[in-house]
Amino acid sequence: MEVGIKYRTRVATTEDIDLINRLIAESPNDSRYSLSVKFCKAVGWLQPNGFPKDMVARGYMLALCRAGYIDLPPKRTNPANPLALRKKPEMITVDKTPINTSLKSLLPLKFMQVRRTKLEKLFNSLIDAYHYLGYVQPVGEHLKYIVYAGARPLSCLAFSSAPRHIGPRDKFIGWDGKTRKQNIHLICYNTRFLILPWVNVKYLASHILSAVAKIICHDWQKIYNHPVYYIETFVDKARFAGTCYVAAGWVYLGNTKGLGKDSRDKIPNRSIKAIYGYPLSKDFRKILLGSKT
Repeated sequence: MEVGIKYRTRVATTEDIDLINRLIAESPNDSRYSLSVKFCKAVGWLQPNGFPKDMVARGYMLALCRAGYIDLPPKRTNPANPLALRKKPEMITVDKTPINTSLKSLLPLKFMQVRRTKLEKLFNSLIDAYHYLGYVQPVGEHLKYIVYAGARPLSCLAFSSAPRHIGPRDKFIGWDGKTRKQNIHLICYNTRFLILPWVNVKYLASHILSAVAKIICHDWQKIYNHPVYYIETFVDKARFAGTCYVAAGWVYLGNTKGLGKDSRDKIPNRSIKAIYGYPLSKDFRKILLGSKT
């Protein structure tokens, strides 16, 4: 039975409360971390890669504790927030000699997925130095690419877990809220796309977008043990026309409402973004809607 508390996407029930209280009684010396892992495994609250959602579970249990439904063991540590303490990426020097040539003369390009590699620091440095949004450490599943012509980097792209709810995208896919929650991990979000400022090559941007779409599903599977079937991105309409996305076959779906998390009374407090999507499979809808292939 529900008890009127919701944390993230989980609605609290008396069954959850009874289970947590039983786990505490069975192992009174367990830490909050150990308790959260046991709870996740007991109810099947797992990430797509099979690991427990223990951090979210601890927040959920804390909400139940504050409401008086459970008594959590004392907090043993107060770890520092690694994102708040994260240092600015180290500046790494690269060759800035202008590249003014044809796309054909640079082919074939080399796409390096640098997440969890030695080249990740170079990616972070280039994005922080030359992308207008700078570098922000992604949370959750994400991949990072550097595109090379020979030994010289030309471009950087980043992809991360997709936002939970985007109206035009959800309408385009056609899923309901329950299906979206189950399958949202099967789509990803292009968070950064940078052509280095000294690179001036016609058609390069659209070529890169088309090429990365052919490899990202395999790379996501390799790192996170599941594929992705759809990519989306947001283009700031005050800065860019989105021409390269259109040229690469991405579909314009509509605009954001400009409402940030701190927006009040539904008054826009951010720039309007154009929403683009790119299906990676002909049967992407069938897969995302939960039908068997």
